[in-house]
Amino acid sequence: MNVTLRPATAADAPRVASLLIDTRAAFMPYAPSAHTDPEVRDWVGAHLVPSGGVTVAEIGGKVVAAMAADKAEALSWITQMAVEPTLVGQGIGSLLLAHAKCTLPLPIRLYTFQANSGARRFYERHGFKVVELTDGKANEERCPDVLLEFKGPNGEV
Repeated sequence: MNVTLRPATAADAPRVASLLIDTRAAFMPYAPSAHTDPEVRDWVGAHLVPSGGVTVAEIGGKVVAAMAADKAEALSWITQMAVEPTLVGQGIGSLLLAHAKCTLPLPIRLYTFQANSGARRFYERHGFKVVELTDGKANEERCPDVLLEFKGPNGEV
């Protein structure tokens, strides 16, 4: 499978939004979105993609995954990660994560829901460690989440 990574463009916004919506529906039924699908689509087109921190993965010219990253103070953050549900487990998320590790300053943090055991295993397999478990009161879905951090291959920053 030939996967190409590139920065997202405005033309990718509808597909990126669909990936976020479809991934949530497929893997997180316990955490319904706090926003309607049209609100997600508007936010992706008006804010997420224009932020410049979105990388998409393509196969045969079709966007099949997206990752959004941001930097805040002394931390890098992966704020969104979505892979076409039918393609999960084929290494596309791993490619995006490797790209993040090569391009973002360390440490890299992200949140996922505690109940999203597949995502937790994925990130932990890639060297992320649990920093904090929360009760979910600080997120829009009010679902318990977990803060994960990657410091480096040997835990160094």
